[in-house]
Amino acid sequence: MMEAVFRIARNPDTESTLPYVLWVPVGPEPLVLKAKDTWPRTAKVYCHRGEWPDDAEIVEEVSVRTCTRRGVAIDLVLDRYRENRSQFVITTLNGGREGIFWQSAKTTRKTRPGMRLPTRRSAAGVIEIVVDTRERYAWKFERQQVALTKRALTVGDYAVEVDGEIVGVVERKKLTELASNVVDGSLLVRLGELATARRAAIVVEDRWADVFRLKYVAPSMVAEMLAAAQVRYPNVPIVFCETRPLAQEWAYRFLGAAAAFADEEAIDVERGF
Repeated sequence: MMEAVFRIARNPDTESTLPYVLWVPVGPEPLVLKAKDTWPRTAKVYCHRGEWPDDAEIVEEVSVRTCTRRGVAIDLVLDRYRENRSQFVITTLNGGREGIFWQSAKTTRKTRPGMRLPTRRSAAGVIEIVVDTRERYAWKFERQQVALTKRALTVGDYAVEVDGEIVGVVERKKLTELASNVVDGSLLVRLGELATARRAAIVVEDRWADVFRLKYVAPSMVAEMLAAAQVRYPNVPIVFCETRPLAQEWAYRFLGAAAAFADEEAIDVERGF
């Protein structure tokens, strides 16, 4: 049985807006596509069906681990360390034309057509968020109505105060960091610290589905230990928010709600409820 190979060649039609030709070894006959780029690095790559050129000028040739069609999608896994997983999605465009888009997990997360983050203020209006001084590459909340201050926090990466008291805390995580914390046991320690706050949450800048794509640790173990951690500390939710902008939006709403609820509690105390 011959080894399956994914090939990229130059399109001999120099006037074409699709300068590359892809050889995708799916099924008994390969799928040949003209494409706009050699990999979906920053955005989805538009493709359409073509023919493999005679005397093709090969740009790249890589062995294939798997190439499987699942409905409208073709999952391609290449035998290399980086840029190894991608997917071709066959869809119907306006007017009934076929459209084929080549995407990776990274470009899928970045592009969400039609999704707009709301501009409405939080439950507490414009809020002041305290950012921990040790937070690297901190959120800037460019789309949210906030004032930012920096100082060392005893717990969490972002916090909101009412009358000088911290009433809400958010800790930011990337999935790789969260998985590492699960494996070395430090997640439970962190959850215990966060549980001392009046309101707290861990926000993950990735999808829950990506847990099951982890490579250097057993995904099932991570999922099981995350579930156990949530049962032990149900008052500190671990929220998967898919992208950095969505994570910021969720944190903004959470901190605003925590501030508004703290104000309500203070009023109830004053009234003797």
